[in-house]
Amino acid sequence: MEKLRIIFMGTPEFAVGILDTILKNNYEVVGVITAADKPAGRGQKIKYSAVKEYALEHNLNLLQPTNLKDETFLSELKSLNANLQVVVAFRMLPEVVWKMPELGTFNLHASLLPNYRGAAPINWAIINGETKTGVTTFFIDDKIDTGAMILSKEIEIGLDENAGELHDRLMLLGSDAVVETLNVIEKGNVETTIQQDNTEIKTAYKLNRENCKIDWTKSASEIYNLIRGLSPYPSAWCIFADKDEEWSVKIYDAKIIPENHTYNIGSLITSKKEIKVAVKDGFIQILSLQFPGKKKCKQMNY
Repeated sequence: MEKLRIIFMGTPEFAVGILDTILKNNYEVVGVITAADKPAGRGQKIKYSAVKEYALEHNLNLLQPTNLKDETFLSELKSLNANLQVVVAFRMLPEVVWKMPELGTFNLHASLLPNYRGAAPINWAIINGETKTGVTTFFIDDKIDTGAMILSKEIEIGLDENAGELHDRLMLLGSDAVVETLNVIEKGNVETTIQQDNTEIKTAYKLNRENCKIDWTKSASEIYNLIRGLSPYPSAWCIFADKDEEWSVKIYDAKIIPENHTYNIGSLITSKKEIKVAVKDGFIQILSLQFPGKKKCKQMNY
């Protein structure tokens, strides 16, 4: 059995939970690679990645390359003498990096591959109304999320679960999957499954302003799934108009009211008790929203 010397690569909070579990299971992490610091927010203050914060707190050897093909970085990486690399929510690696360790480089992806390859698998699983999802570990190759699969774990998606809640559950599930993967690699009995491509495969496209906009002509369930699939981040949005004014409003929480009505689709109906929007098969009642420059506010759920 070969003792693992691991380099961990990741950036957001999701990756932190996995890194923490690796360390708590007494695996040796000889280096952590994360994104370079960048300014964020109105004040443009320098913001550290969640993984960097964790690495500093735990005195881990930290590298923050801007160019993964830079000779200085590659030399530093090689000097760490790792035999395995673990990647969680990082970026596409050049071949010279993922081929470096003797035992390879594996990635944890938050979907049941080959479905939902791409940048936002947690969000799209909910947006598309899936009832189950999961995590998959696989050896990295030269394409995005296409490598030979090591293992996967499945989980049900709650009917009213949002992306933030599912994110946290998948982080725990992913932690278990990574430790199991480390165990089989350490014992030298890894068996992989080649991903089979077909026309039915669904993609986890990068989220942008356009695909986060609510289309009120869609069904109530499609709109509801978009809202919960983008909550709390980056959030679904729409335009509220009143007389000569318009606002771009973020919507975080809603519920479906199935009801026949004669309102025009997209009509906004407000009262002291509720805010709702007319859709073709009822109403979407808005329970939590945010106007530009204002704090998030909640409506009472009557």
